[in-house]
Amino acid sequence: MKRFISSLKNIWKVEELRKRILLTLSLILIYRIGSFIILPGVDYTALVEAQESGNQNMLETLLSLFSGGGFSNASIMALGIMPYISASIIMQLLGMAVPAVQKMQTEGESGRKRINNYTRILTIIICALQAPSYLTLYVANKGALPADAGTFWWAQSIIVLVAGAMFAVWLGERITDKGIGNGISLLITVGILARLPEAFMAEFGFAVESGNLIKIVLEIFVFMVVVMGTVLIVQGVRKIPLNTAKRVVGSRSAEDQGARSYLPIKVNASGVMPIIFAQAIMTVPMMLFTGPGSEGGFIAKNFSNIYGFGYNALLAVLIIVFTYFYTAIMINPRKIADELKRSGGFIPGIRPGEDTAHYIDSLVSRITLPGSVFLAFIAIIPAIAKLAGVNDAFAIFFGGTSLLIMVGVVLDTLQQVESYLLNRHMDGLMEGTRVKGRRTANEMSGM
Repeated sequence: MKRFISSLKNIWKVEELRKRILLTLSLILIYRIGSFIILPGVDYTALVEAQESGNQNMLETLLSLFSGGGFSNASIMALGIMPYISASIIMQLLGMAVPAVQKMQTEGESGRKRINNYTRILTIIICALQAPSYLTLYVANKGALPADAGTFWWAQSIIVLVAGAMFAVWLGERITDKGIGNGISLLITVGILARLPEAFMAEFGFAVESGNLIKIVLEIFVFMVVVMGTVLIVQGVRKIPLNTAKRVVGSRSAEDQGARSYLPIKVNASGVMPIIFAQAIMTVPMMLFTGPGSEGGFIAKNFSNIYGFGYNALLAVLIIVFTYFYTAIMINPRKIADELKRSGGFIPGIRPGEDTAHYIDSLVSRITLPGSVFLAFIAIIPAIAKLAGVNDAFAIFFGGTSLLIMVGVVLDTLQQVESYLLNRHMDGLMEGTRVKGRRTANEMSGM
């Protein structure tokens, strides 16, 4: 603990890191305040009464979770950051099918900026489509529309919702550029964490009332085991040994001196993005087929319950597919093999060039499979917790998307903080440990 406190003091001493952390916290605070600013004219009392009466379906609960309560509050940021995630998914898919987008992906920084601009434009279009649906299917359905809601009110409310969503995107991008961590993921994580204390206290209160305190102790223990397993899979790395070709020094040749080099391949190279992508996709059938007039349909019966078998089976499949999809984007075996060949490096026992590319591709495929299956298993744990008697609010945090996003984002943020400390020859955050994923001088990265 003493070492940890010392590390916190070191963080405060690094001026750039201190400014980045303070900026990140300030922007997160602005985002949280925005989730409590109600749309003009909306009857908030009617919303509260509807929530207290239990008149809230699973889709509303899920969207409210990812927006930090902004969805259920009918706030100016009710749409949250999910439209941007949906737009990002579409652009990623277009990158596989449309040559023009593929070309932009290979143009470096300029191409990335153009893709970001198209993603923002697509986000505005998605928000413009979602805003009227939100006002009609949620606000109006809860009886919270103003009595004199006319064309002007509808127009201004749609504009405010679109502007609120884009402001959230702007906050996330500023955090990524000027703060610490991935801003978009951080905003989602903050929204999830904001609901955790309330969910835990509800479960604890139920255990106290029923006189079954052993149950809450067991739940906390299992929760910690799941968290540790998630951390292990997120940080798991397969190190491929690398040798460097001999170099000529004067009239004699000598091998490069120093520690052995490694090519680190993460078990979960795609990070938290497959979880976010899969969750965003899962909201589509729920939104389209579980509204008024859709009761009794096949999709409504099988995919309206986030604890149901159909929902969790499809979610698990999507996570596995997106893990492979995003890993293929993140890791290019042919590019890695070419860069190794140019730098004179090679994998022992593997010929440089095409053979190296095939070897890396085969290795990535093998380690991605167990990683993706484990992620899918973690994602369906809330359904298992629900069957074990955990209440709905806490079961969402017990595993699943919420836990995976929180662990992945927290580890990524800690990694960046530790990198700042180690670059200034300071100790890491925890005594005797380091946040895996940070590349040492012996490891090759950026391939």
